Amino acid sequence: MSRKQKRNLKRIIAAAVLLIAAWVADALLQPGEWYFRLALYLPPYFVIGYDVLRKAGLNIIHGRLFDENFLMAVATVGAFGTGEYREAVAVMLFYQIGELFQGIAVGKSRKSIASLMDIRPDFANIERNGEIVRVDPDTISPGDTIIVKPGERVPLDGIVTEGSTQVDSSALTGESVPRILNTGDDIMSGCVNMSGLVSIRVTKSFGESTVSKILDLVENASSKKAKTENFITRFSKVYTPVVVLSAFLLAVLPPLLLHAEAAGWRDWIHRALTFLVISCPCALVISVPLSFFGGIGGASKCGILIKGGNYMEALSKTRVAVFDKTGTLTKGVFNVTALHPEKINESMLIEYAAYAETYSDHPIARSVKEAYNKQIDASRISNVEEIAGKGVKAEIDGMTVYVGNEKLMEQIGVDIRPCHRCIGGTIVHIAASGEYMGHLLISDELKDDAVKAIHGIKDMQIKTVMLTGDTQTVGETVAAQLQIDEYHCGLLPADKVEKIEEQLFCKPKNKTLLFIGDGINDAPVIGRADVGVAMGALGSDAAIEAADVVLMDDKPSKIVTAIKLARRTMRLVKENIVFSLSVKILVLILGAFGIADMWWAVFADVGVAVIAILNAMRALNVKNSEI
Repeated sequence: MSRKQKRNLKRIIAAAVLLIAAWVADALLQPGEWYFRLALYLPPYFVIGYDVLRKAGLNIIHGRLFDENFLMAVATVGAFGTGEYREAVAVMLFYQIGELFQGIAVGKSRKSIASLMDIRPDFANIERNGEIVRVDPDTISPGDTIIVKPGERVPLDGIVTEGSTQVDSSALTGESVPRILNTGDDIMSGCVNMSGLVSIRVTKSFGESTVSKILDLVENASSKKAKTENFITRFSKVYTPVVVLSAFLLAVLPPLLLHAEAAGWRDWIHRALTFLVISCPCALVISVPLSFFGGIGGASKCGILIKGGNYMEALSKTRVAVFDKTGTLTKGVFNVTALHPEKINESMLIEYAAYAETYSDHPIARSVKEAYNKQIDASRISNVEEIAGKGVKAEIDGMTVYVGNEKLMEQIGVDIRPCHRCIGGTIVHIAASGEYMGHLLISDELKDDAVKAIHGIKDMQIKTVMLTGDTQTVGETVAAQLQIDEYHCGLLPADKVEKIEEQLFCKPKNKTLLFIGDGINDAPVIGRADVGVAMGALGSDAAIEAADVVLMDDKPSKIVTAIKLARRTMRLVKENIVFSLSVKILVLILGAFGIADMWWAVFADVGVAVIAILNAMRALNVKNSEI
């Protein structure tokens, strides 16, 4: 509880004690001694309501009439005017209790999301003039070497150049299992160095680092409102003036039409004031945004960053889930498992492939270079050209070499030899000087939780689709292993967008299509989908900037968690809307007919708001066993 909330709690207790004392003293007074009764109830009223009266006055001066402060001020001051002193103080007291509950709930939501802010580094260690000094991470440039001691947070993205350690990445990924890093491994900012002293060569400035991107994402998450939130905002702007006008007409028209006497006028004015208190839309205005805010906070506990309430709402309506294959459903860790040369030996075949792929950072290219495992003489390579979705062309020792898929071989008019051992693997063909030199077999494997992810998606009655640039044979094998509903193979980036367009056209109205990819190669598709999810590419600009949802680790099963959280959040939102409006409408009708008094009004306003807030706070309570 914050200092302000503790101060308000003390004020509530003080006002409650004064109200009880006034109530006891009131019982001892003779009927008609209204001035003594007024003097008894004014102190607790001003103790508990001075800030509401002040806000209402300032809003009137600035032309902002219709908010909850105005409604509470008019209703309680009017109640004093009609002699309902005790009810006026009680209404204001319970209103402040509701505000306290709201503050605690919002604070809890903010704390959950703000816990990610602990990943912000305060300093970086750098060696200068033989001494290690602490500097602001903003002053470090790519290429500099920093030192991270055990127990310190890694301030910038980089590569470990010296030492080995274990790092705690739970603040980023939600995973409690430490990661072991050795020399040459990438290391992310925001992790905590748990054991050894390491030197890190910085690869990104602080503004471009993982931690900076994530913080910016979280800080701006609440700015993107869901349609439901926007509806509530528009609703309250129309609703409040309407109920104020209705209350005024309720106070004036019936006594005029009925030619009421003074007592009759007072009764109708009291009904109108009760009507005002009942009508206060606090429960809706507070609980709906709080539910979305809590949902985003709850998701962050699981290592899922949702960029706003609009994406939370869209996620809950998912009917089609489209997956990229490599790096999403499979590990993206390729190994050369077979060499099938033609006209040359195996060592020359792998050498041609490795030299041609020298400047590529594609997972397949890395696997080829690892399999070659020799120093590459860059002076032998020239005129390297990447052919999108097909492969690469390079001149090696003056000889033109093509390395890529079957489509590339067709494009250059080279006949290939089919491989009958390619089930579950990717074939890389090599041609040199217009002749076929053979092919490599490169195998990938499914992620440990890929089956769980697809089954979880299908259990929610969501159609599953896989898009891949890999061969038909490989695609069929993976789709069969995972029992995916529909798959398309041999796709270029533009083809993937076309397939997404087809799926968007066929999906049910008011439902959404989700695309899950690595956030780098699939950026166009992520942008075209209703909800784009980046995974397995933490630290890349594309992953964090292009996607609407970022999964902070490699697990595709986290998308199941994300959808369940989104659906749960929307269920809480709908429960609050239905409950709040139902109680409001019922008690408003009863109040208009004089059946509901100020105590009913207190429940219809503050009671409903507190119940709705407590319900909204459930969005924060996330247990992996329940999701």
